[in-house]
Amino acid sequence: MAAPNFWDDQDAAQKIIEACNALKLWTVPFHEIKTRFQDVKELLPEAEELGDGELVKELTHSLADIEKKLGDLEVRKMLSGELDAKDCYLEINAGAGGTESCDWAAMLSRMYQRWATKKGWKVEVIDRLEGEVAGIKNITFRFSGPFAYGYSKSEKGVHRLVRISPFDANARRHTSFASVDVTPIIDDIQVEVRPEDLKIDTYRASGAGGQHVNKTDSAVRITHIPTGIVVSCQGERSQIQNRETCMKMLHSKLYEKEFTEQQQKLSSMGGEKKEIAWGSQIRNYVFQPYTLVKDTRTKFEVGNIQAVMDGEIDEFINAYLKEFG
Repeated sequence: MAAPNFWDDQDAAQKIIEACNALKLWTVPFHEIKTRFQDVKELLPEAEELGDGELVKELTHSLADIEKKLGDLEVRKMLSGELDAKDCYLEINAGAGGTESCDWAAMLSRMYQRWATKKGWKVEVIDRLEGEVAGIKNITFRFSGPFAYGYSKSEKGVHRLVRISPFDANARRHTSFASVDVTPIIDDIQVEVRPEDLKIDTYRASGAGGQHVNKTDSAVRITHIPTGIVVSCQGERSQIQNRETCMKMLHSKLYEKEFTEQQQKLSSMGGEKKEIAWGSQIRNYVFQPYTLVKDTRTKFEVGNIQAVMDGEIDEFINAYLKEFG
């Protein structure tokens, strides 16, 4: 990068910078942890010898923080897959259960937005379809940040909710389902897509928007006929922009499908597609008659369901990565 002719080839220079930044994601936190640990190692015996209780307490807290950061780095070490460092699309679809499932999809949407924001990622809504009564039928996010796909891939599957329904006048317990799909965003990929294999539909965008959003057929849905893959976008201002985003999503989904088949690692990529109904869930969220969130793959569970719904899901993801990463 220090070479005088480094910027002669802009594209090549950008790739080198990206590779450098990817390496820094490992080296910078490692050196910070190492330096902080050496400082504590040297100061703690002196503080204990002098009987400085406040400093000992401060250094002990610092040691606990170092241990946590080291644990985070160890989890990240498991994100060594070819696609793990990529940004990703995360799509939520309401399943069996009507209005209940649409409301559940909206709750999951809020959970993932909070989780991604806490990680410092950029969150964009690519597509959204409102439920007929409440909630949402489906929503697609784009998460942009370090190892977005690597962390998000564990969420791929069916999520099951058990609660007293707010839509039931008799206050009965209901079970609802929603599926989550996660796709890495891959740039500069070579995937052949023939125009005759595509079915392209345009429609009027829904939800709040500017003066053009709800008055023109700007939203786009593309179906890849040979695979049955469907992508849609209404987040951009024009039909052309939405179509471009759809094609990027389609290329990424086709690449992931091909990559998964070649590597024969369906389980580590998030599992095969299953019916959005009973028996296929990866995680259960129980609000009644007790509160518990339990992952069916790792058996990891948390009783504080409100914290989970506020985006505190890293423990579930870390448990998944330790077992399947």
